[in-house]
Amino acid sequence: MLITRRLEFDAGHRIPHHNSACRHLHGHRYAIEVTLSGDVITTEGVSEQGMVMDFSRVKTIAQESLVEAWDHAFLVYRGDKVVLDFLDSLPGHKTVAFPFTPTAENLAAEAFRILDKAYQDSYGSNLHLERVRLYETPNNWADAARGKLGVEK
Repeated sequence: MLITRRLEFDAGHRIPHHNSACRHLHGHRYAIEVTLSGDVITTEGVSEQGMVMDFSRVKTIAQESLVEAWDHAFLVYRGDKVVLDFLDSLPGHKTVAFPFTPTAENLAAEAFRILDKAYQDSYGSNLHLERVRLYETPNNWADAARGKLGVEK
């Protein structure tokens, strides 16, 4: 059985070497869908009976392990020194630096790695993270799925 939970967050980024307006500082209302597979829990009388995992628990794990860190942050490539220096000059600014350019594809792959560990540490009935879909806009998204994780180095 597959279940999916959707969460949203706001963050800024830039793609420093891009040929379009994406090379400028800008932000998005990101959405992330977390898809888990597992067996339906059949234990009589438990709160999760009939579920793979309680959707509120799916949300809490994603929120605590990923969304809180990325929400209202600037997601930046560590090699983008001009922007990093600028962000460092802002007292208390929330910045998340990555060893890759923060494209939708790379962020989806990173989110998968983070969430895969987070859900492994959770209870479950043969529970596995199957896919992370990261929407950069309502019409553009990247999927990172088990066995299909490529990330720019």
